[in-house]
Amino acid sequence: MQTRILSMSGVLAIAMLTTGCGSNEAKTTQGASNTTGGQTDVSLLNVSYDVSRDFYKDYNELFGASYQKENPNSEIKINQSHGGSSKQALSVANGLQADVVTFNQESDMNLLVEKGLVSGNWREALPNNAVPYTSTMVLLVRNGNPKNIKDWSDLARNDINVVMPNPKTSGTARYAFLGAYGYGLHSFNENPESHTKTDALIKKMLANVVTYDNGARAATTSFTQRGLGDVLITTENEAHLASKNFAKEQVDIVYPSYSVLINNPVAVVTAVTDKAGKTEAATAYLKGLWDTPAQDLMAQMYMRPSNEQVLAAHKDTLPAITTFDPVSVFGSWDQIMATFFVDGARFDALARAQ
Repeated sequence: MQTRILSMSGVLAIAMLTTGCGSNEAKTTQGASNTTGGQTDVSLLNVSYDVSRDFYKDYNELFGASYQKENPNSEIKINQSHGGSSKQALSVANGLQADVVTFNQESDMNLLVEKGLVSGNWREALPNNAVPYTSTMVLLVRNGNPKNIKDWSDLARNDINVVMPNPKTSGTARYAFLGAYGYGLHSFNENPESHTKTDALIKKMLANVVTYDNGARAATTSFTQRGLGDVLITTENEAHLASKNFAKEQVDIVYPSYSVLINNPVAVVTAVTDKAGKTEAATAYLKGLWDTPAQDLMAQMYMRPSNEQVLAAHKDTLPAITTFDPVSVFGSWDQIMATFFVDGARFDALARAQ
């Protein structure tokens, strides 16, 4: 068996495959399962959020080796598509032929359930409510932390420039906003219905944002390569990857005193896989995320695996943190979206009230 990973950033590259603009070889990987000479060929497309690309690139190799062992007469090819989580979900809703979706926000999955693409019982189909790992939001600052940034409240200071993605297109950005907002409620002893001081804090923070990029990786590039801002609000795993790979010895990671828990749900797009005869392979691909080697790979890439023993083995690089579940504070994701992120909601009001 040969495992092929084609890593493609954004929807355009995938659209080229599905519309016939790519190479003949690429077009073949988008088709249904094929049987040739007794060998079954399977191609899967994983449509995922922006900063998961590094993990899935390595996981695909890991899964391919396991799949070959269990299916010696099969060849599996795995394509990746990455971008802002909500943009990716909308692309699938509008016809991008994903076999599996691996998002960082439940509302993006709910959209595909509403469209009839993902089964309504997707949480029960896999362990841990279909969340193989979690993360949280941290602050990435310049080497030596010259602005002495220690917590969310510092982002509202007059001398701070902030970089973050756009909450309209990026799940990571929504967690950035919710992390800061939850911190405000916690610090001021307010509740979501009584939020005057928190609104004032967030208004000042948003006034300091120098760029809203479409996705988290683009925001990382703005901060590390373009030199914009004093602080980047990003996920824990992206901050560590940036400090190791993109901006080694140029940045430091600051853990806020109180941050938001990020669940990363996954599901099979059964409306696609059932027609193509790929549901079994797609399910195996996602179930493999709970195998110990995959869980250990997550931890090595600074994602917090659902396996508590694996997480404990990496406590030196994944320290204990104080987080809150946004659903427990703000209500369901439908409520969160309506309160904060639809057009004209609280994010718009605070970002524009400058």
